[in-house]
Amino acid sequence: MSSDYRLAPALGARLLGSALVGLAVLVFAVTVMTALLELSAVFVGVVAVLGLAAVLVAGHLLTRRAYVVRLGEDGYQVRMVRGAGVRTARWVEVENAVTATPHGIDCVVLRLRDGRTTTIPVQVLAADREEFIRDVREHLDGSSGGSAPHRT
Repeated sequence: MSSDYRLAPALGARLLGSALVGLAVLVFAVTVMTALLELSAVFVGVVAVLGLAAVLVAGHLLTRRAYVVRLGEDGYQVRMVRGAGVRTARWVEVENAVTATPHGIDCVVLRLRDGRTTTIPVQVLAADREEFIRDVREHLDGSSGGSAPHRT
């Protein structure tokens, strides 16, 4: 059975806020360009409407469709997490999983047999911390991989 974990709503809101600021800067630049080149104001309106539509679609994809972590029967995949380390591995490659708090951020660290790691900050997930740890434990125990998460 596969489990998908989506982006936390607070982080999604921050990303969408940044996108809206970027859109505002773009519309301002297009407005200045339109005034300097004496183009029709309709051009500004079209850019604004298309930009807003793009932000709304991106917001829907980020918050409703895209996953950050997928725990599958054979392995896991991590996306959209900068500095996560190994983004994809099979459960049989995982030696163990532990919880850690680097820089005060609660994380699950999957340690692979070859020494590499995957670090997943649980605050980026739209899920309860304990529920996520329990799900990792079930997937790891259900495979021929390593040991389940424990606190360090």
